[in-house]
Amino acid sequence: MKVLLAKPGLDGHDVGVKVLAHGLIDAGFEVVYTGLRKSIEDIVDIAIKNKVDIIGLSILSGTHLLLSGRMKEVMDRKKLTTPWFVGGNIPANDIEELKKLGASEAFPTGSKVADVVLYFNTIKVVA
Repeated sequence: MKVLLAKPGLDGHDVGVKVLAHGLIDAGFEVVYTGLRKSIEDIVDIAIKNKVDIIGLSILSGTHLLLSGRMKEVMDRKKLTTPWFVGGNIPANDIEELKKLGASEAFPTGSKVADVVLYFNTIKVVA
């Protein structure tokens, strides 16, 4: 499974997403990392270009609802149906709202890499 990990917006904190990337690689996943400060449009275009199976947004800035709403808009416009998830500073009360916006899952700060790997292993990839 090919995973795209992205840092949307102006958030410059990337230690957590890099830890996740290494954990996923160790678990046998192929990982594409966008680097910092990408727009949602850039992230969707990178996902399409790299033909990824899932997209992960790492958001620590508190803008997770805004950026996730934008993610849904851009993916709908480009007719991209790739599952996507959000990780970062996610209050428990926002998880259901993120799912309503289209995220398949949300992983708050403190989530274990093993839990993300377990989740990825349950996703059915449509070729």
